[in-house]
Amino acid sequence: MKRPHALSVLPLAVIASLVVPQAHATPHSPAANFEGSTVPTRGDASAMFSNGEDATVEEFPSIIAGLRAGGSRPQGQSCTGSVIAPRKILIAAHCADAQGDKSFLYGLNDLNAGGGFRTNVVEYKKHPKYVNFDQGYDVAVVTVADDIPVPGGEYARFATSANAGLEAPGKNGLGFGYGKKDFDDVQKDVTLDKATLPIVDGDRQCQGVGAGFKSATMICAGYSDGRVTILPGDSGGPLVVDGTIIGVASWSRSDFKWYGVYGRLTNDMGDWVKEQLGTTSSIAVTPTSLAVDKGKHASATVTATAGPLELSAAGLPSGAKAVFQPNSVRPGSAAKLTIETAPSTPAGTYNVKINGTDGSGAVSSATLSLVVAGEVRVTASPSESVVPQGFFAQTSVTATGGSGNLTLSASGVPAGARVQFSPAVIEQGASTQMLVSTSFQTPAGSYPITVTATTTDGSAGSTTFTMTVRPLTSPN
Repeated sequence: MKRPHALSVLPLAVIASLVVPQAHATPHSPAANFEGSTVPTRGDASAMFSNGEDATVEEFPSIIAGLRAGGSRPQGQSCTGSVIAPRKILIAAHCADAQGDKSFLYGLNDLNAGGGFRTNVVEYKKHPKYVNFDQGYDVAVVTVADDIPVPGGEYARFATSANAGLEAPGKNGLGFGYGKKDFDDVQKDVTLDKATLPIVDGDRQCQGVGAGFKSATMICAGYSDGRVTILPGDSGGPLVVDGTIIGVASWSRSDFKWYGVYGRLTNDMGDWVKEQLGTTSSIAVTPTSLAVDKGKHASATVTATAGPLELSAAGLPSGAKAVFQPNSVRPGSAAKLTIETAPSTPAGTYNVKINGTDGSGAVSSATLSLVVAGEVRVTASPSESVVPQGFFAQTSVTATGGSGNLTLSASGVPAGARVQFSPAVIEQGASTQMLVSTSFQTPAGSYPITVTATTTDGSAGSTTFTMTVRPLTSPN
């Protein structure tokens, strides 16, 4: 659905002067970044804009919202970033300068919807040459406290000097951001949006604002009248060409009715970002365990935070083989790993090493637990719950292993309580909801309930769900 919108990009400086919109900015027009700046009200502000479009996290799975305590926008939203490794975020350097503790929120198309994954900032590392947003090198790498659950490890692929040319004028870039949708933020809209922005010759078309456009460290994209542009809250957001982030949203003219300027990554700035991920090869496999019947196959996803890496596997049981699609993986991309077994493959649990070898011969690895037939594995999440008498406890049960579908059952249920599975029969690797209903007569105490999954070939496995029943107290 289209709607009046602008992707935002201003630096921290609060600039109150308003420049009259014109096709080309006059020399020394004030500049502003897309984070924290105050833009004066004009009755015709929205009329200057064309439409952005609604976007979803599924379209760009690495997108993440930057928040700060005390921020004026809903949820304190102030910047937009891209996840480039489990605990690393690519963003604009000027996003670090606003007051208030910083955090990030992942996984939402609308930040007001509730939920999502939150994590706090451990380190905000700016490019060592950064001074101010309109002087270049406006890029930073943030380290956060927790692994960000990007599905399949689809971390963003970002440009380095090896990608020089992706920023060439005439190409179209796709920008994403959670920022303002109107100049005055009347809508208080914190949904994810996107817009296509043509890349222009900044040396010719983007001069005369702030400290001036510098093609060595900047990319100019959009339109001279800002009909489609980025706005405050979009700072640090990606400009994507051919699936690669070539720039991070940095600044514009202070009225935002001009081009948007991005920090350029197709140079030493991108090389610096790559250095922040570490020089040692790193590889991950998701999930970390697989169960497979003899003679059948199962699949996982392999990702890397350095590379490119050539993939291989070691420690497979007899009769089994590993197939990688593709055979190599780059930072931010993924490969499908399929492990095929033979009817003769012995049942058991095997620790399989998934190795990645870089161009220098350095090897990094991740361990995959492979369960072949026979052994059934059951998990309950959460594994414990506390409920008052007369109430119910709930957990999600997942089971895999053996052959065929799995039937769930439970034992150790206290008096006056009953168990219900929905559904009671699941496919391999699937989950079901287990509901334990207590009565007012159920004795208080702690009860280890054994949850068992049995396959059609008679194989079985179990786990323990601990339910603690506390006395029901009545209000005075």
